[in-house]
Amino acid sequence: MHATANRDALLERRALNSAPDNLWNKLSIAQKFAASSLTQFGYDLRFIRNNREGSLAILLCNDHAATISSEGEIETSPDIIIRS
Repeated sequence: MHATANRDALLERRALNSAPDNLWNKLSIAQKFAASSLTQFGYDLRFIRNNREGSLAILLCNDHAATISSEGEIETSPDIIIRS
């Protein structure tokens, strides 16, 4: 069980990139539509985390995080901790 948890941790990657266009190119069409609606409220795409379930886009507005699943579902109160 411990080996599986370690493997899952290794599968998750945070793609930090200084060029936001590179991150936008990695989003699914559904994520792009959802992200564009959040940017109207001041959110910025910060990174994408990939795992077995797909990709999860993380956007920040001040100290507030929002996530977008690969299907385009927006969560404005995610249960995540953003490390600085």
